Amino acid sequence: MSDLAAPGLALARPAQHPLADTVRKAGWEPVPYAFTSLKVTGNPPPFGFGDATAFLALSPAGARMAAPALPAGTVCLLQGAGTADALGREDLEVHVPAEARAEALWELLRTRFPQGGDFILARGERSREYLEVASRGTDWRIHPWITHREAARDPFPPLPEVEGVLALSPLQAEILAPIAHGVQRYAWGEATAEAFAKGGAPAHAWCEPKPSLLWAMLAKHLKKEESPC
Repeated sequence: MSDLAAPGLALARPAQHPLADTVRKAGWEPVPYAFTSLKVTGNPPPFGFGDATAFLALSPAGARMAAPALPAGTVCLLQGAGTADALGREDLEVHVPAEARAEALWELLRTRFPQGGDFILARGERSREYLEVASRGTDWRIHPWITHREAARDPFPPLPEVEGVLALSPLQAEILAPIAHGVQRYAWGEATAEAFAKGGAPAHAWCEPKPSLLWAMLAKHLKKEESPC
């Protein structure tokens, strides 16, 4: 591998996205590859926002889909600053955890509402359902609102000339598996790695969905791939 050129890693994020910055810091060159898009489901919320203790969102996509429906003053617990920005509203009571992870949002929820309650959660069709599982049987009742789903683009763009691919969801892994046999395959989350394997192209490595762990995984595998020129 040349010392002058970083290997390319295709991922479905813009060049200036925080995850692309993580890829770059790990020694790879992020290559934006928009091969999926988000589709609005049109599903109504499970009940009126006036009857909800608070609104929750895990991603910018969920926040954008829900923003027009939220009454002024709604208490919103959001996974990270990017999700909060996606709301595009200044008339909402917004709270974010110190760390942009579902686990941290669950901790914030319990701290902010120690008595429990009923919470509307906007999420994608195939999100990992961490909050639903963690809250099962507790006083914090999570009511999912499936606002969007991810789908392959049509027409489908060809895979760029890269040395690796990073799938950020199980669906992305399913789509990439048949076309990424000749490159390194990395997965954001265990379920995404499982989807690669089911597609007949096991991931070379996977990490929990946390930027620091993504950096560690990619940096480690970059060193393994390096060889004297």
